[in-house]
Amino acid sequence: MPEQEKKVGVKIKFPDEVLRGVYSNNMFIAYTREEFILDFINVFPPQGIVNARVIISPGHLKRMIKALGKCLEKYENTHGEIQEAPEPKEPISVH
Repeated sequence: MPEQEKKVGVKIKFPDEVLRGVYSNNMFIAYTREEFILDFINVFPPQGIVNARVIISPGHLKRMIKALGKCLEKYENTHGEIQEAPEPKEPISVH
């Protein structure tokens, strides 16, 4: 098999605190020339809490957006079209 066709399997370990997952109903995005910062937020009035921050390169973000689009398309082909959630009524202040 040519070198570029070999696929390397990487084992992935989920630490227990990550395996449980976190709920997010909002997201704040910031960026610099070198990276995007994605803050996933659980907003439950009177306040919200950032429960995950992902920092990613622009090139990887673009690949991630394509992958999410493909997954969304497959989901909707199986389960029907998803109705987009409305915008929040009030902007959320992030401190």
